[in-house]
Amino acid sequence: MSNYKAPVRDIQFVRNEVLDFDTHYRGLGLHDVNAELCDAILLEAAKFAENELAPLNRSGDEEGCQLTANGVQAPKGFKAAYEKYCEGGWPSLSAPEEFGGQGLPGSVDMMVGELMGQANQSWSMYPGLSGGARATIYAHGTDEQKALYLPKLIEGAWTGTMCLTEPQCGSDLSFLRTKAEPQGDGSYRVTGTKIFISSGDHDLAENIVHIVLARLPDAPAGTKGISLFIVPKYSPNDDGSLGERNAVNCGALEHKMGIHGNATCVMNFDGAKAFLIGEENRGLACMFTFMNGARVGTAVQGITHAELALQGAWRYASEREAGRALTGIKSPDRPADLLIVHPDVRRMLLTIRAFAEGNRALAHFLIKYIDVSAYSKDPDLVAKGDKMLAMLTPIAKGFMTENGLEAANLGMQVFGGHGYIREWGMEQNVRDARISTLYEGTTGIQSLDLLARKVMGSGGELLNLLAGEIKASLADLNDDEFTPVLLKALAEWQVITAEVGAACADDVNELGSAAVDYLMMGGYIALAWMWTKMAVVAKQKLSEKEDSFYRCKLATARFYFQKILPRTLTHAALIRAGAESVMSLTDDDILSYQQ
Repeated sequence: MSNYKAPVRDIQFVRNEVLDFDTHYRGLGLHDVNAELCDAILLEAAKFAENELAPLNRSGDEEGCQLTANGVQAPKGFKAAYEKYCEGGWPSLSAPEEFGGQGLPGSVDMMVGELMGQANQSWSMYPGLSGGARATIYAHGTDEQKALYLPKLIEGAWTGTMCLTEPQCGSDLSFLRTKAEPQGDGSYRVTGTKIFISSGDHDLAENIVHIVLARLPDAPAGTKGISLFIVPKYSPNDDGSLGERNAVNCGALEHKMGIHGNATCVMNFDGAKAFLIGEENRGLACMFTFMNGARVGTAVQGITHAELALQGAWRYASEREAGRALTGIKSPDRPADLLIVHPDVRRMLLTIRAFAEGNRALAHFLIKYIDVSAYSKDPDLVAKGDKMLAMLTPIAKGFMTENGLEAANLGMQVFGGHGYIREWGMEQNVRDARISTLYEGTTGIQSLDLLARKVMGSGGELLNLLAGEIKASLADLNDDEFTPVLLKALAEWQVITAEVGAACADDVNELGSAAVDYLMMGGYIALAWMWTKMAVVAKQKLSEKEDSFYRCKLATARFYFQKILPRTLTHAALIRAGAESVMSLTDDDILSYQQ
């Protein structure tokens, strides 16, 4: 039986006490959405995650998916859990009411998605990708496409995928070769191979809707010649019933390090019937609707793996006995003291906690801007929200997944040799966490997006907007313990930005060399901002009444500022070291080493 417990109180703390979602919803005119409703949804989601999904996490990892003559079979229990998920109405939470959804904001969906991902990441990816397919069709599809596909996706009868990557092209989609031939009746025939397709084939739902990038005949070269298509596994009839089987199949299952319970497929499109979404040769712009949502969803996995590490390691260290405290015996009636008496164990536990709870606050802060974009009637507020999203999304995806992986590794380390053994679940968490820094754009890709496109590309406007928001909120918080430290780190980040801008004017490699350190520096600052917000609330609550929950919050905030935020100094030093040593070897030197 799984030991996973949904972190309900911490989610409520972040949403209700720190970020004040009630005021947020009222400001958007969502008067029926409030803490009482969200707490009720959260508690039901916690029950589903703990009772239905968590017990399948290890068994799904051990069994994995099977490719049969009839397609891919998910691990035992996955289909039954998915049926209960649909019966509970979970797929429709944030879907538009006009197509059968409940019309709740995306921030409610993310709250639920966090729990389901923690309970069973592999399972959660099956319905998780459907939201992106649904959003893409809703944003760019025709009225007929919306009416045909959205109701089935919203009820969960159909699921969706995102098909970008091919054997010869990963992040660089200019090499994309999949072709789409017009048929003269408004349909197309798509031919090509896509790889690394999460949930590409399975037996959970009756149909799968693939969102596929492909090239039309005579399309311009490069990314400007890519179009976007709907390719269903079964072609639907006009009434939504299933028609003929389409020429799209799983050719193989990838053999992976982790997320074994999710089908990562090689998908073969052999003249599959397809339908254009959006304008010809504008497919990549349309697909960004899917990709940006997926980046935020992957960032949330940084919470997932840190939270799982926290729960496992904290519990183990509170029960396991090993050695004696350096300050003297703490348990004289026992042969050894608990692991928690050792400073290094506490360092690891607090690092994990700082990341898990800091990531949670950052993710919920970020999702508020997605709500604003969807619901606000104020064009200036929407424009500001879109700019904040543009700046924070690559930071969240890159930084949160990197520290989620660090937390997973530390969680395994707390267990010592037992962490390396399957039965404790820590090694699975590490294996599952590893992919998060890779898919939806590696940390390097996110870093280049942040520094080159968002910061330099806006002439510093987006950085200045974020910095202004941080400074304004700190002034409102009126805190003299954490604020000066954070403002100093923020000022250094802004100075570094100017230095990189000047350096890359002479050598663009300076930008590429600095990018990852730049993103990580920004990530530590963003998390310090969230921890300042949480610490101020904790101080206020402790002034009213003693509570171990708030004492832990305040202690973790102080740990973060003293033991983790100083990492920004190292990143600043690495950026200032420049690109010379990185690029000193010639291409011939590197190639000769391979020989």
